[in-house]
Amino acid sequence: MMPLGEMPAEVQSAPLTVQAAYSFSAANPDIMKNIPCYCGCGDIGHTSNYDCYVSSVDEQGTITFDNHALGCSICVDITQDVMRMVRDGKSPGDARVYIDETYSRYGTSNIP
Repeated sequence: MMPLGEMPAEVQSAPLTVQAAYSFSAANPDIMKNIPCYCGCGDIGHTSNYDCYVSSVDEQGTITFDNHALGCSICVDITQDVMRMVRDGKSPGDARVYIDETYSRYGTSNIP
């Protein structure tokens, strides 16, 4: 998990579930870049749930955060489910299957 102190002020003042989702996503791009989002954010160029939290990482590793997930409960719920599954020993692949099965009713996956 990325330390809260390294997050933008908006994230630091967000509800704990949102803070945890930002922290987990920033620290686990290898997992989160393979997890889709179903909130419709593909329309704004997001290609995974990771993009709901992180808009870019420069060559020095400095993260520019996206504020989308601050106001989107679907994004945060997806991340919270992945966090729980990983904590419970499930593989990222298992988490992907669960996310697809659970959230596809909300819209189209943003992973092409």
